[in-house]
Amino acid sequence: MATKAAALILLGLVCVEFATAQIAVDCCLRVESEKRLNPRNLVSYSVQRAGKGCDISATVFVNRRNMKLCVVPAEGNPGVQKLIDFLEKKRRNHH
Repeated sequence: MATKAAALILLGLVCVEFATAQIAVDCCLRVESEKRLNPRNLVSYSVQRAGKGCDISATVFVNRRNMKLCVVPAEGNPGVQKLIDFLEKKRRNHH
């Protein structure tokens, strides 16, 4: 009987561990200014939100060398929004 109880407790602990395990997320740890980015070298972008697995919000651009470049969020930053608009227009024209 004690063995069954110990097994159930152990099983419960394992289930709790799996339920609370966090998925590894590739996050920007700091951001740079967008001023040094050449739009012609950029191929895509994504938006990183604080609290969604990452500590800070950022706009993540990917260049032709497949390097991720973390810059300030687009909200309130017209330079970043301009780069996003450029990539969106490029994407629409190629598809």
